[in-house]
Amino acid sequence: MNRLLPPSHRLPGFILAHAALLAGACFMLLPFVWMLLTAIRAPDEILTGGLNPIPRSFHAVENFSGALAQAPLLNFMLNGAIVCAGILVVQLIVAIPAAYALAKLRFRARGLLFALVIAGLCVPIQVPALPLYLALAEFNLLDSYFAMMLPFFLSVFAIFLFRQTFKTFPDEIIHAARVDGVGEFEILWRIVVPSAFPAIAAFSIFSIVAHWNDLYWPMIVIQRLEYAPPPLGMLFFTSSESGASYGVLMAGATIITAPLVIVFLIARRRFVQGITMTGIK
Repeated sequence: MNRLLPPSHRLPGFILAHAALLAGACFMLLPFVWMLLTAIRAPDEILTGGLNPIPRSFHAVENFSGALAQAPLLNFMLNGAIVCAGILVVQLIVAIPAAYALAKLRFRARGLLFALVIAGLCVPIQVPALPLYLALAEFNLLDSYFAMMLPFFLSVFAIFLFRQTFKTFPDEIIHAARVDGVGEFEILWRIVVPSAFPAIAAFSIFSIVAHWNDLYWPMIVIQRLEYAPPPLGMLFFTSSESGASYGVLMAGATIITAPLVIVFLIARRRFVQGITMTGIK
C-alpha cells in the first residue's frame, strides 16, 4: 500500500490532484447517470421529482419497451454499425500506408504533403458539405450507406496519428527487413502495423464514437427511415403535436449509448496506451 503513495511532502498535492480528477469524473458522468434515472422514472415524476436521485416508482419496463415499440431502434443501431465499420475499414486502409510513407520513406515534397495533412485538420465537414451533396445528388447516390460514408473515407487525423506512431518504430528493423528482400507493403503490414496496434485501437474508438453520434451529415443525405443511423433515428421520438416523452426518449438514448460504452470498456487499456505512447517513445 505504501508503494502506491508518494512521499509525505508530496501527499497534499497528490490528494488535491486526485480530488480534482474525481470531481471531473463525476461531472462527466452526471449526464449519463441522469439519463439512466430519467429512463426508469414514471412520466409524472420526471418534471416534478426535483433533484431526488431515487425514483418514487420504477417505470423502466414501460419506458424501454415503449422506446423499442415507438421506433425501430435495432434497425437504427444496425445502420450505425454498418456505417461506422465501413468508414473505419476504409480509413485504416488509406491512412496506414500514407502515414508509413510520411514517416519512413524519403521522397520529394514529403514535408509539403505533411503540411497539407496538418492543414486538413483545420477543415471541418461543413466546408465541403455542399459540393459533396451536389455530387452525390448528380449520381443518384443520396439515401444510401455510401452517401453517409463518403466524406469520411480520408481521415487526416488518422494519418497524423499513425505517422507520429510510425516515427517511433526503429529504422534498424526496417533496414534489416529490406536487406532480407522484404517488400515495403510486407514490412508495413507484417512488422510495423502490429507494433502500432494501441494507436490503431485508440483511433478506432475515436472514429466509431464520432460517426455513431454524427447527426449533421445524415440529416443532409438521408430522407428514408430504413437508412437512418442512431442520432437521426432519435428524432422520431419527438412529436410536434404531443411533444417528447422524456422517459421513453431517455430509454432510447440509453439503448443507443450502451454499445459505445461497452466498446470503450473492452478497449480502454489499448485506448490509453495509444494516446499516451503516440509520439513519446
